[in-house]
Amino acid sequence: MVKRLFGTNGIRGVFGQDLSIEFLIDIAFSIGYYFEKGPIALGYDGRSSSLSISKIVSAVLMSMGIDVYQMGLTPTPCLQYSVKNLKMSGGIMVTASHNPKEYNGLKPVSHLGYELSREEEIKIETIYYEKPFLNERYKVIGSLFDLNVLDQYINKVLSFVDREIIEKSNIRIVMDCGNGVQSIIAPLIAQKLGCEVLIMNGNIDSNFSARGSEPKMDNLLSLTKMVSENGYDLGVAYDGDGDRSIFCDEKGVIHWGDKTGSLLSYHLIKNKGLESEIVCPINSSLVISKVGDLLNKRVHFTKVGSVEVTYGMKDTNSLIGFEENGGFFYGPLNLVRDGAITTALILDMLSYYKQGDPVNPDYKINLPSEASKLSSIYSILGETFQYKSSINLSSKDDIKRVLEICSEHGSVFKVEKVDGVKIWFDTESWIMFRPSGTEPLVRIYSESNDYSLMNSKVKEYLSLIKKHLNREINI
Repeated sequence: MVKRLFGTNGIRGVFGQDLSIEFLIDIAFSIGYYFEKGPIALGYDGRSSSLSISKIVSAVLMSMGIDVYQMGLTPTPCLQYSVKNLKMSGGIMVTASHNPKEYNGLKPVSHLGYELSREEEIKIETIYYEKPFLNERYKVIGSLFDLNVLDQYINKVLSFVDREIIEKSNIRIVMDCGNGVQSIIAPLIAQKLGCEVLIMNGNIDSNFSARGSEPKMDNLLSLTKMVSENGYDLGVAYDGDGDRSIFCDEKGVIHWGDKTGSLLSYHLIKNKGLESEIVCPINSSLVISKVGDLLNKRVHFTKVGSVEVTYGMKDTNSLIGFEENGGFFYGPLNLVRDGAITTALILDMLSYYKQGDPVNPDYKINLPSEASKLSSIYSILGETFQYKSSINLSSKDDIKRVLEICSEHGSVFKVEKVDGVKIWFDTESWIMFRPSGTEPLVRIYSESNDYSLMNSKVKEYLSLIKKHLNREINI
């Protein structure tokens, strides 16, 4: 069997090792051979190797006679928007998303404006291994053009929200851009909506010096303190390439992406009249099933990964999708996760509850008394407890063993193997183990409406893993 090049989300590796110059040249030829023709949009994030990789990719594509439209530093969803709306043959984003600074990667984008399907990924891998491009004699050199669609993209995002009601609400927001490329778009959107904006870590830094490239519970303390201690209405943090966003309320409480996604699903369908079913991965919170029941809308569960959600939405004609990691997919804009439109929609939702709906003035009837507070709006969902962590395991045999011993342990309510192993203890309590598609990790997720039960089960399974591996594990 040949080695898979694509992981959960694009091709990633350490620049100079997994991503050698030779590999980058051959994979760029493979992607170009798959697209067959141009134009191709090309953008990159702020990593130290991104510019060099983009130059390699553009040189290869042009040598094949393909025109390249270079966008330079740009968030991934902005590039995807450009491919879709400017009728490109495809796009390539140079990024490793939330991975550590030494990583980078390539994320090909189909002519539809979203990531390639798993079948299309395999076609590119086949081209890479068989190298049919070596037999081609390209006679025409492609051209290189500059492309700037930031203003067009921003205006499109603004068109989906009620600007007047947001401007009236005088919202104060802290935006932790995480030294990533969302620094160049999301704050502008909030400012254009009349918000008072405090930007943290807004300089693009290839080392992600402030907190790392992934917003996580343990690295957002500065954000949550700034919000809660200075009277801001909310805070938001983005990942390295700007397609994911994690929010905290005015009390500084962080809400994971699946709860935010559930809340936005409720707002868009109930309050804004968007007709849609909902798509999310199997590791999502229990609350989305409750929201689906409340709205009488079907919830479709997929494997973990933005590609799975995108094609789940496409296959079910759904306009709403989300992930627990902070990815929210707003179909009217594009079937991709997008931190900028998610922020705009959160501001729209908060303003709706602050100002009231002129069409439905009694909308607050079933809401708690301070409905204008984001924490109160989140309380619509009810309370569940969540645990998220990961185990560092470099051996594939160890990863396989972890999944086996966890799936066979004890007497449980049911076991699902849609993606990794999800073990249910009752109808509202579960733990899940899944190998990461981008790093040598096993991801751990757990949830229950009973904190003691969840905590004891997490400890039980971690002890089980340590025992069978016969060593300490890094969590």
